[in-house]
Amino acid sequence: MTVFQKEFSLKPRNRGFHLITREVLQQVPEVAKINAGIMQIFIQHTSAGLTINENADPTVRTDFETFFNRTVPEDISLYEHTLEGTDDMTSHIKSSLLGSSVSIPITNGELNLGTWQGIYLCEHRNRGGSRKIVVTLIGT
Repeated sequence: MTVFQKEFSLKPRNRGFHLITREVLQQVPEVAKINAGIMQIFIQHTSAGLTINENADPTVRTDFETFFNRTVPEDISLYEHTLEGTDDMTSHIKSSLLGSSVSIPITNGELNLGTWQGIYLCEHRNRGGSRKIVVTLIGT
């Protein structure tokens, strides 16, 4: 059994849903050494989340942003936790809805994602800055 863990920061991104699959794999080439296992990715922030979804059509990312903005409106009169602006509490709510981690099977040294699947950074702040990620690999 092999266990490997690495922490790194993603480059800063604007608000939105961003594919980060390539960036994660560039940071963790050790995936290639795992025959069968799991990659767990965790984001150390409360105003951004992670998910796995469509990696081909960019309109999916636009539609995600539209949906979350309608579902969790930036109306400062609705929230008490607004010290950092109108996107403060809404970012926390959105990241809780999506979650702070994803797990992906590893098969023969590669992520066993579906044909149209990719890893998303879901940035809910207007200017979120770099985001810290912890990746754990467990396998043989």
